[in-house]
Amino acid sequence: MAGGGFTTGSSDVIFEAKITPAVIVSCIMAAFGGLMFGYDIGISGGVTSMPSFLKEFFPQIYEWIQAPKNESNYCKYDNQMLQLFTSSLYIAALVASMIASPVTRKLGRKLTMLLAGIFFIAGTALSALAGTLSLIILGRIILGCGVGFANQAVPVFLSEIAPTRIRGALNIMFQLNITIGIFIANLVNWFTSKMEGGYGWRISLAGAIIPAVMLTVGSLIVDDTPNSLIERGFEEKGKAVLRKIRGVENIEPEFEDILRASKVANEVKSPFKDLVKSHNLPPLIIAICMQVFQQFTGINAIMFYAPVLFNTLGFHNDASLYSSVITGGVNVLCTLVSVYFVDKVGRRVLLLEACVQMFVSQVVIGVVLGMKVTDHSDSLSKGYAMLVVVMVCTFVASFAWSWGPLGWLIPSETFPLETRSAGQSVTVFTNMLFTFLIAQAFLSMLCHLKFGIFLFFSAWVFVMGVFTVFFIPETKNIPIEDMAEKVWKQHWFWKRFMH
Repeated sequence: MAGGGFTTGSSDVIFEAKITPAVIVSCIMAAFGGLMFGYDIGISGGVTSMPSFLKEFFPQIYEWIQAPKNESNYCKYDNQMLQLFTSSLYIAALVASMIASPVTRKLGRKLTMLLAGIFFIAGTALSALAGTLSLIILGRIILGCGVGFANQAVPVFLSEIAPTRIRGALNIMFQLNITIGIFIANLVNWFTSKMEGGYGWRISLAGAIIPAVMLTVGSLIVDDTPNSLIERGFEEKGKAVLRKIRGVENIEPEFEDILRASKVANEVKSPFKDLVKSHNLPPLIIAICMQVFQQFTGINAIMFYAPVLFNTLGFHNDASLYSSVITGGVNVLCTLVSVYFVDKVGRRVLLLEACVQMFVSQVVIGVVLGMKVTDHSDSLSKGYAMLVVVMVCTFVASFAWSWGPLGWLIPSETFPLETRSAGQSVTVFTNMLFTFLIAQAFLSMLCHLKFGIFLFFSAWVFVMGVFTVFFIPETKNIPIEDMAEKVWKQHWFWKRFMH
């Protein structure tokens, strides 16, 4: 067997596959969508803590920082428009994801990624050159359209093009690039914050042009997935691409499997209506819950506002940016842990271990802040400050090898072909909705809940752990078109939906 194979399908046939250069190049190029998304996540927090940016667009906050009033340290950045600068991207992505679903199905994964790249380039240019707050927010909205299209197409592209035995690892390339994007954004913010002349924030925002161009060029180079080509009627081309990416001659069993799935898919004229049918409810419920839980870990609250958060905790501006660079580096390294282990130990082990680690770290952070940071005492001792940074890194590490990548992987691999595009659209929509809510509310929540915000998120992590134990099945090494037979019909709870 060339390159290893897998037993799959009801007839236990073997799908032969090598790890070919075509697969590697395709996955690297597609994952630049994650790099762009991550850069946008990481860049906003650093920019919103830069005095030059605040002075130009948020003079009230700038004046407060320069001459603090007798107000709570937890509330110094509580400004709805400042939060809208960050969150506008996600509300736009939410809307765009619903438009991207029929585009992905009818025009293919490749073209959808190309459209995402074009949106990214246009949004980056407008954000970096904007002279008014309304224009800079418009730029963020255009970037959000790119995020909606990229997050719709890229995870599905990666799941469909990857050989079964490394599907988890290759799909996590998307999340790995998100973490790399965040890390690069933190580094860029650290350097540009030191620039004189007050234009450092513009360079930070303009830096997104590099991954935007990479995604655009990459989408022109790669082939569309065999699943998408066959579903759209290009059977011979799909077969040729399948042979190319598998690197073997005997691709008939897998081709027939995809062909059967595509015939079922083409009988479904309204995928969104089909999503709510009984047999599609298990992957739909899992996808929605995983996106809600992913955001209510509190990870994006930390990633969006890491410099602002560390400033609030008493770190000086340079120290806060430096600390966010550390957390960004931890995020990248620990996502690599997931790449290595996800197809070895499985999805559930990583999810459950992370719940324990995230719960403990957030409780410790909440307790330390509750004891040591008051409304008008804006500094921590060196020892406690280091403890907070260590616990934040511990939290980020556990998220990075679990709910971060698996929140995208599991939904992308569990929907049947006929509802895969619609299911991914609902996944992205839910993720962006709750990302928007957290981004828009976090600074206000920090103002009102104070240290209790970390206890609030830890309570959600506990709920996530219980849900994982009972309702999230293991999908390791299950062929993507066989999830119904080998996962949902075998699960103690979900099998009741599988008529």
